[in-house]
Amino acid sequence: MDFRMMFHSSAAKLRQTRYLALMAVMIALKVVVGNFYIPLSENLHLSITFLLVGLEAMMIGPAAGMVSGAVTDIVGFLLFPSGPWFPGYTLTAMAGELVYGLFFYGQRVGWGRITAAKIISNYGINVLMGSLWSAMLYSKGYYYYFLRSLIKNTIYLPFQIVMFAALFSLLGPVLKEKGLIPGEIVLKKKPSKN
Repeated sequence: MDFRMMFHSSAAKLRQTRYLALMAVMIALKVVVGNFYIPLSENLHLSITFLLVGLEAMMIGPAAGMVSGAVTDIVGFLLFPSGPWFPGYTLTAMAGELVYGLFFYGQRVGWGRITAAKIISNYGINVLMGSLWSAMLYSKGYYYYFLRSLIKNTIYLPFQIVMFAALFSLLGPVLKEKGLIPGEIVLKKKPSKN
């Protein structure tokens, strides 16, 4: 699926009741699951919310996903405020949906796409953008947050890739059968020719 067609198809989902209902359920799940995490420091924590974001982006694509990401961040803040609202985090939520949507929506999703999406998400969004927001909001400089986030995201990366692969392997066939994903999941190992 080419870039323009992907965005057009994804934006069309914002006018379909089935996908609006799906987005509402996913937003609720992301808000609830987002409140269960393991805190590491003032700005770092471990969470599995990324799995819901990736799964949703696979079903609704980048355009609808960015809308869902923005709504999720704002609703999450309104229901569970933890300090002042900051637009950078809304931008981060939208960027995550965009990246996963570009790599997963209408595509043949395999190990390569999952790995590339997680590398861009972890380093481009979590490390670069997240460190900037933390430096703007908290007392320490950008490089302090950058280094801490870099270490956390590097350690967490292989586990996240495997978690995505397991989730997509389990749910992919069911979602495909229900017509909820336009692409396909290709994570199984090919048998060796021995």
